[in-house]
Amino acid sequence: MKTIQTYNRMVLAGGKVVVEDSIIENGYLLIEGQTIQDIGPLDEMPSKYRPFPTMQIGADQIILPGFIDVHIHGAAGSDVMDATPHALQTIAEALPKEGTTSFLATTITQSEEAIAKAVETASRFMKTNYTGAEVLGIHLEGPFINPKHANAQPRDKIIPPNIELFDKWQRLAGQTIRLVTMAPEENGGDLLIKHLAKTGVIASVGHSDATFHEVKKAVSAGLTHATHLYNAMRPMHHREPGVVGAVLLEENTMAEIIFDEVHVSKEMVQLAYQLKGSRKLQLITDAMRAKCLTSGEYDLGGQKVTVQGNQARLADGTLAGSVLRMNHAVKNASTLVGCSLHDLVRLSSGNAAEELGVFARKGSLAVGKDADIVILNSDFNVQTTFCRGKIRYSVNKERDI
Repeated sequence: MKTIQTYNRMVLAGGKVVVEDSIIENGYLLIEGQTIQDIGPLDEMPSKYRPFPTMQIGADQIILPGFIDVHIHGAAGSDVMDATPHALQTIAEALPKEGTTSFLATTITQSEEAIAKAVETASRFMKTNYTGAEVLGIHLEGPFINPKHANAQPRDKIIPPNIELFDKWQRLAGQTIRLVTMAPEENGGDLLIKHLAKTGVIASVGHSDATFHEVKKAVSAGLTHATHLYNAMRPMHHREPGVVGAVLLEENTMAEIIFDEVHVSKEMVQLAYQLKGSRKLQLITDAMRAKCLTSGEYDLGGQKVTVQGNQARLADGTLAGSVLRMNHAVKNASTLVGCSLHDLVRLSSGNAAEELGVFARKGSLAVGKDADIVILNSDFNVQTTFCRGKIRYSVNKERDI
């Protein structure tokens, strides 16, 4: 069987190229090495590019910046908590199939030792010459959460917010923990939020029973993010808006959302979109190791998870992460009222890139940025994915370019 060829220089010719301020209906994009070197209308492409290896893009296909998933536990049989380079490599290689080119390796509530091993392994892995989607850092989901909203997080491993313990993990992680999901109402939560904000780590409310006013207080302390909006948090009530109400009304708070129409209904995603706008929502998968595999029984944090179709549940019926693919989330988001292609870019990559401080090289198609690129057909199926200039997935693996 032929393998996908790689080149140091390549032209993508045709298709709709979604750049920051416009859509080039029949465009071209020049890749050199790991970066984008030129973009423009195909009929204006310099003649000197014509001898370069060229990939022809169909007129109905869309060229977008690669997706960024800030909340993913695993895929293709592997999980971040496996704490092995092989597991992380498996995840990194699987994600380009759904158009994801960067992600945060996400942990789960476990023992102090298990989390330490996972974050240290991820940090070391980031320094190796791995292939596939880029690991931009670590998302520490738990263990500083509220047992009342543990959901699929193991309750027996939940502990109160602890700055000293977080700092220990951050040292082991080589300062690569970028986002922490926590319950701000728990004892010591406000102090940890202030510490995270001071050290440049994103504090996120999640798995929380905080009241509206407790969330407002947390925002004042430095909280800027919400983990899987609507799920595993105090819901909105007309006399107590709760976590959901506070996040929807806080203009400067970024909210993740799992748009698989299992975790959240389309109508509630529409509500969040209308209140938050395209610049304060992020599509995530919260996927576990069963993603890309068949229905059956799997493990999540030592718990048995049954996957049937597009749902992953514990024995008691609790949702246990997802098997959602990012291109499916983007397709679902495309049906939201008022959501343009540029809005989809914000939801799937731009907002995450800005929040993580990597927008100078990711999150949009622009000259000088990383050649993290996904090519989709009109039904949002992934045709080709480039990670830093290299083809890491093609729908036709035997394609000659």
